[in-house]
Amino acid sequence: MTSLRRITAVAAALALPTVALAACAPGDDGLSDAVGELTTAVETGDVTGFDTAAEQLVGYPAEVTAAEPVREGDTATVDLTVTREIEGNEWSYEVPAELTLDADAGWQVAETPQLIADGLEEGETIVVSREYPERAGIVGAEGREIVAERPVTRYGLDKSWVDPDQVASSARRIAKALGVDPDELAGRAAQMGDAAFVEAIVLRPEDAAERVPDDFAEIPGANAVDDTMFLAPTSGFAGDLLGTVGEATAEAIEESDGAVRAGDVIGLSGLQAAYDEQLRGTPAVTVSAVSGEGEGEQRRTLAEWPAEPAEPLATTLDVGTQMAADAALAEVGGGASLVAIRPSTGAVLAAANSPETGVFSAATVGQYAPGSTFKVVTSLALIRGGMSPDDAVTCADTVTVDGYEFHNYGGYPAAMTGEITLREAVANSCNTAMISSRNRIDGVALQQAAASLGLGTGAELGFPAFLGDVPVPEGETEYAADTIGQGTVLASPLAMATVAASVAAQETVQPHLIEEQADAGGAAASTGDDAGSGADGDAGEQGPPLTEEEAETLHSLMRSVVADGSASALNGVRPEVAAKTGTAEYGEPDAEGDLPTHAWMIATQGDLAVAVFVEDGDSGADVAGPIVAGFLAGI
Repeated sequence: MTSLRRITAVAAALALPTVALAACAPGDDGLSDAVGELTTAVETGDVTGFDTAAEQLVGYPAEVTAAEPVREGDTATVDLTVTREIEGNEWSYEVPAELTLDADAGWQVAETPQLIADGLEEGETIVVSREYPERAGIVGAEGREIVAERPVTRYGLDKSWVDPDQVASSARRIAKALGVDPDELAGRAAQMGDAAFVEAIVLRPEDAAERVPDDFAEIPGANAVDDTMFLAPTSGFAGDLLGTVGEATAEAIEESDGAVRAGDVIGLSGLQAAYDEQLRGTPAVTVSAVSGEGEGEQRRTLAEWPAEPAEPLATTLDVGTQMAADAALAEVGGGASLVAIRPSTGAVLAAANSPETGVFSAATVGQYAPGSTFKVVTSLALIRGGMSPDDAVTCADTVTVDGYEFHNYGGYPAAMTGEITLREAVANSCNTAMISSRNRIDGVALQQAAASLGLGTGAELGFPAFLGDVPVPEGETEYAADTIGQGTVLASPLAMATVAASVAAQETVQPHLIEEQADAGGAAASTGDDAGSGADGDAGEQGPPLTEEEAETLHSLMRSVVADGSASALNGVRPEVAAKTGTAEYGEPDAEGDLPTHAWMIATQGDLAVAVFVEDGDSGADVAGPIVAGFLAGI
């Protein structure tokens, strides 16, 4: 990770514009103006005769000040103080400049390479080199190593091992053996040098054992080069969240304003990109004067600055919990996400996505209707409105609001219709009961209840995250839909895990993933005016913090979901689990008029809160529930 910038000193006179004497101060002969021109020329690099050097120095801003010139007849000497920024370091030096007055051309500056750099001599080249320290890793809970330098093997074609007419056929055989595109590899091989190593794939040892055939080495030109890369413990370990590291792209170089150059290794996505400067450290920088070439090259150091070590990024991810989350989603078809939080601290223990998830880091930034998991929020608003779990509500087959007919999910138990308690309505996830009870509260109360459970707070968490959006509804139909987690309400799996965590902690939780932000997270996070309501919603008035009594009531409702309701499949899990299922319609209807649905479940078990989201699932109980059960068993 070393980069060089070369600056050549060209021997030439520095011709400054002639200054008209009529415009000068009496007795000055244009000297002060000439010094000003010289100062500007050195500062901007616009120095005639040093064009090559000037081009290279554009990226290194300089400030130049001139002392009072000392004149003897038609000659003068002026001391310039040059302060130049080199890769974030200050290089300050003094250089004398000699001027001679020509009767026809005015003041001329004597040739000196030191006007380019302190100590530079004629014929030498300046080389500015950067050498980064070893990139730091990402660590998890208790300082356990997550992203670290791990062994890999680069498999491909060594063109120096085969005859030119054999390159194409060998490249195709190697590609087929490794399961990569034969045409692509053969095309790259044709474009590279005669002795090039044409990489086909990079594999971890455990992946190579399954993917590389035993007879790979028998293919002419086939080569395997051992190397290391910064990788997580497994190929699927929180990949979207952690991000990737690689050679800087053209876009990254352009956006860096000179801080990143071609060949630099940087974070390309996720936490690796967000905390790239910390993980890369500060490079050692050397300004050298170089003369000669090849074996006769000589190098002198003109200035140097030491490197500052890179600092590891400490996260709250728990290796075992994350692996269990990855395993729980490994065989799930389509998009699915799982987030686990420790309620007592707000620490994010796991954030996983299924292999087919199409949204980058969907576990933390995805924006979806939360469906009936949002009934925990609606229940809190109703409790604050004076209801108790044993109060009667009406669970009708359908309810119509401003001409729009709402219904319960398919398969809703007929025995739980009619007059039932709020507890039974939550346990069995009756939509119509929640909608019919909306007159006890309003949209602001719903928004406040969400904020008290950490949903829609819009807090900055130091990593890509969406904590939900609960805007105040604009009409009755929208308000009715919001009460059952449809309408305009949006949440990420992280946001709904936060709701469950707040219930378990008995205080409002703000999650955190970066350890240095731990003080801002955990229980009892603020729900004051700065909390906001999410990405696009109105802030509205934030409600009071969640109380212990409110949380105990919500927990008892979620326990009823497991003991007597839609999540009864978890009733035998120990330690015992409290949960809420959810199904949310989205998208466009099919030929029969049915809408596709998201499947959700949130759950708590001791000091653990989890949310599971499946992009296309018939119901939270049948689709998300088994994933939750598998995850809890896995840890």
